[in-house]
Amino acid sequence: MKKTFLLLAVAFAFSLSAFAQADKIVGKWKTIDDKDGSAKSIVYIFKATNGKYYGKIEKLFKDAEKLCTECEGSNKDQPIQGMQIINNMIEKDGKLTDGTILDPKTGKIYKCNITLDKSGEKLNVRGSLDKGGWIGRSQTWIRVK
Repeated sequence: MKKTFLLLAVAFAFSLSAFAQADKIVGKWKTIDDKDGSAKSIVYIFKATNGKYYGKIEKLFKDAEKLCTECEGSNKDQPIQGMQIINNMIEKDGKLTDGTILDPKTGKIYKCNITLDKSGEKLNVRGSLDKGGWIGRSQTWIRVK
């Protein structure tokens, strides 16, 4: 009986730590241009009432009035600033997964995985064509204080 209780307590502690890790992802993050290292935007990641995580572009550092001309559907020709680009992410083992991310430059939507580094100051954001994340690219985003 004591072993069972101990195992349940340890499992509960690990599950709380995973949830705490995912909640640390909530906040504002600066995206960085892959080519020149300049700041591109501020993305706000939040947890909605449905328990899923989303992200929207709060600020564009260049061309704040730019429209998403390459987007399809309801995002077509809409302002990129204010656009929701991260959708339907769920927490699994301390990371966000099973959702999508929109690249407003190309209008393409990719499967997405987001993990927080050990310092809690950087996000690894991976957009990929396949669910496993093999075919795609990663970006590092920096926490905005």
